[in-house]
Amino acid sequence: MHLRKVIAAVLIPFAAAVMVGLAVLWPGGAPPHERTGVGFDRQTQQATVTKIEELPCDSVNASADTPNGDTSTAEGSSAQQQANGLCKRATIRIDTGEDKGRTFTEIVQPDQSRQLHEGQKVVAAYEPSAPEDLQYSVTDVNRRLPMALLAGIFAVAVVAVGRMRGLMALISLAISFLVLNFFILPAILQGSNPLVVAVIGASAIMLVALYLCHGLSARTSVAVLGTLVSLLLIGVLGSLFIDWAALTGNTDDNTGLIHGLYPSIDMSGLLLAGIIIGSLGVLDDVTVTQTSAVWELHEANPTMGWRGLYRAGIRIGRDHIASVVNTLVLAYAGAALPLLLLFSIAQSSVGTVANSELVAEEIVRTLVGSIGLVASVPVTTGLAALVVSADRHRTESATAAAAAGGGPAAAARGRKGRRRKR
Repeated sequence: MHLRKVIAAVLIPFAAAVMVGLAVLWPGGAPPHERTGVGFDRQTQQATVTKIEELPCDSVNASADTPNGDTSTAEGSSAQQQANGLCKRATIRIDTGEDKGRTFTEIVQPDQSRQLHEGQKVVAAYEPSAPEDLQYSVTDVNRRLPMALLAGIFAVAVVAVGRMRGLMALISLAISFLVLNFFILPAILQGSNPLVVAVIGASAIMLVALYLCHGLSARTSVAVLGTLVSLLLIGVLGSLFIDWAALTGNTDDNTGLIHGLYPSIDMSGLLLAGIIIGSLGVLDDVTVTQTSAVWELHEANPTMGWRGLYRAGIRIGRDHIASVVNTLVLAYAGAALPLLLLFSIAQSSVGTVANSELVAEEIVRTLVGSIGLVASVPVTTGLAALVVSADRHRTESATAAAAAGGGPAAAARGRKGRRRKR
């Protein structure tokens, strides 16, 4: 009973602090800036490919000389195809914005990775300062329909299998995206400390997701507390090693563009914020699973004490650690696969690859997150075992008192009433 009060004494002020943090740091939207026309910072409109014509490449590449070099190289082969192959002239119609209905043409070379076809939905970038016939260009394919269909299939699968729990999980997922889009991202762009924003935002997501999906109970509170302790460990380790390894967080074109548009943003703090938010989803899974395992072990054997529950829970946790850490490492490796291929092509040594800032960021991200995951297992299992063990002693006392006052029937009622309460 006292342990539950201690947990409540920690979580209630914590939840209140999160609410205060949300109120204080809540942004009024992302601050405006003049568009650079580079990368994602371009004006775009939806468009449709209305016509495709095939024509010799030499008729549209008239300024280029006919290549006669080595075609065994990538450059020579590409030049040969552009000179002697068939190109496509695509006519594209703008479907949105002030220029709706306007058309422009674009030449598609035979060696381009993205080949257009008639009726295809595309995204057109707009550059107002360019000559009129060059203001629009195809920058990407419109993938809204397949992405929306895939999201619908996912939602149906989650609800069909998870039923009410699955529906609650989808609602919590939607709330997580709302917190990310309307609080975390605008607050960072507004100039707030990325680490503080990430901690408050991740904590809000954690509280909503866990209590909404699993109910307001001691079991859920233990999972929340275990997640919180692990997040604190990840934050401390991440801050220490990002500083020690001199990681700037500014390693590619996208982060460079962010730093150029908003120089006040602490890029290394942004890196740490990403580590915390990225670890949260897997942490929730581990802490909830470990807490549920301890509770179910108690239900299967109510006489098992704290040490027995902890040992049994840790045995389950070891299997969980092995699978989750492997999953986390492979997820980060998969995301960085093109970069790893470049190092492989360059025949760089393992030490050289690991020492580069691009790869070092992923290593720190993976190892810090994995340490937090590993630590969450004994922490959450120990807390759950203590709470369940305290409940067992309380139940035994209540049962003994009921038996003394009302006989076996009263004792049985006491056991049932206590066992239902979780």
